[in-house]
Order: sequence, then structure tokens, then C-alpha cells
Amino acid sequence: MANEEKTGGSDVFSVVEASPPDAIFAVKNAYAKDTDANKVNLGIGAYRDENGKPYVLNVVRKAEEFLVTRYEKGGVSKEYQKIPGDAEFVRLSQTLMLDPASLRSGTQTKYERVANGSMAGIQSLSGTGALRVLFNFIKNTLAKKNPNLRIFMSNPTWGNHKKIIRDAGLAPNGDMKQINTYPYIDTKTKTSLDFDGMIECLKTKPNPGDVILLHACAHNPTGVDPTPEQWSKIRAVMKERKLVPFFDCAYQGFATGSLEKDSAAVRAFADDGFDFLLAQSYAKNLGLYGERIGCASIMCQSPEIAKKVQSQLNGVVRPMYSNPPRHG
Repeated sequence: MANEEKTGGSDVFSVVEASPPDAIFAVKNAYAKDTDANKVNLGIGAYRDENGKPYVLNVVRKAEEFLVTRYEKGGVSKEYQKIPGDAEFVRLSQTLMLDPASLRSGTQTKYERVANGSMAGIQSLSGTGALRVLFNFIKNTLAKKNPNLRIFMSNPTWGNHKKIIRDAGLAPNGDMKQINTYPYIDTKTKTSLDFDGMIECLKTKPNPGDVILLHACAHNPTGVDPTPEQWSKIRAVMKERKLVPFFDCAYQGFATGSLEKDSAAVRAFADDGFDFLLAQSYAKNLGLYGERIGCASIMCQSPEIAKKVQSQLNGVVRPMYSNPPRHG
């Protein structure tokens, strides 16, 4: 039988072309293969000790020890979570962004739209998962009502943004090279914000209802953020033009060392009455890279609207990954 010619099969997968490697993880792989004793990995920002080894924060260790003690008390199980995940985690994530001081003091948040249930949200698979769920939400809802809706992202931006937007079905003609951008970094200095170019673009190119992807702090990859005064002007233009803010926040507390300062832009939009989308990641600021912990939220004008939005978020999650993991 071993020497008999195989029949009945077909070469189904020979038509598949190799996908180009991800640039960031290609650097990580190259680092792993490099035998130089003095090598340093600058491709992925991650906590390391003085010997270059992965470092787990003490607060993370304490949290994991606490979880272990809860097993004996019946406070932890391996049962399925609900589709949106841990509701308390979602509430705390939203509060961490909008009112971190209340978490320190243990008091009720002052943000009425958070306290009264006007902010929908889900526990996500880190920031990438939050982005994907929210862009799919846009595709299924806002873009369905407005087929001409466009996404605008900064130029440059995190490399994965384009792929996520494309795979959510929001890239023009399915081509991520055609996704709209707004000027961000000054092409001459390479180290300062092209604020005039950004404002001019927001004033003239997007249409009402278009979504503007903004980095809440520690802009990736430039590290250049608008000043509070510049954020105020950005907010005024977006309000006048009726543009929809979408915040990607992967570095709260990491950019300035202050939870309040790093969330100030998002908080100012909330104070100004905006509806917005928010993707949060805990990979960088808590060093939870492999746990994939994040939150996707949508600020609405009322609890009634938030309930409808929540149902749509759940509708994205269920066929995608059903529900998030309990630990991570």
C-alpha cells in the first residue's frame, strides 16, 4: 500500500499565497535568533529587568495570588463568561479613563453618563480586539445607515490599524492603502506635530458622521501628543463638523506617569457632550502582554441608546469569539 499511487485527493491549498510577515513581530523573531550577547530588542515596548528579562509587576503578582485564594472560597470558576465579559471590569475600565480619582477614593464616579448606564462596553482581547470589535460595530451600524462613511487615521499611525480597518470591511475597495488619513507629524522636523495640517484637514476633508481615529496619549509610533490647548481646538473643529471621535488608548499612565493627564483628552470630549468610541489596552501599562486584557466602550447620550448599542456589540462578539477569557 505504501508504494501505491494515492488517488482521490486534490491539491486544494496550492493556490494559497504566503502572507507577508508582520514587520513588528519580524523584529521580535530576528531578535530571538540573534546570538549577540549585547543585543537589545527595540521592536516591542515591554518591561524588562536589568538583565533584559521579562519583568512582572508586583501588583500583577499580588492580583494573581489573590485569585488563587479565591478558588478555595468559591469566588472563581472556569465557567463561561457572559458575551460582554466581566461587567465590573468594564465599569472599572471606563471609570479609570474618565474618573480615576474616584477609584482611589472609593467614591461614586462623578460622570453621570457612566453612572447611569449610558456607556456600553465589553471586555475585549486586549486593545487589538477592542479595535476590531468597535470597527465591526461601525461597519454593522453606522456604515449601514451611511454607506459613504469614512475612517480617518493619523499619518503615520500604528501599523495594525490599517489591517484592522480593512478586515472590518471599512477600507475603500478593500484596499488599506486607500484608507483616509490626516496629517500628524511635521515632515520637516519629524519630531513635532503638524497641527495646522491636521486642523485644516479636519475642517475640510471629513464629512459629518465620519469617524476620526485618535490616539489618547503616547501617539504610536511618533510619541508626539497634542498639547491641552491643541486638543481643545481639535475638539472644537470636530464638534462643528459633527465628526465622531474614536480613541485608541494603550498607554494610560505610561506617557506622563499620571492616569489623569494621560486620559485628559478623552475626558475633555466626554465633558463636552461627545458620543465616542474607546479602545483600551492593559498590555503596555500593566505589562500584561500575553494575557490579552482590554476593554471596548461606546459613550452614548442615554441608557436607552446604550442598551441598543450593547446589543450590537454583543452581536459582534458572539460569532467572533463568543465570550472573553476569565483570566486575561
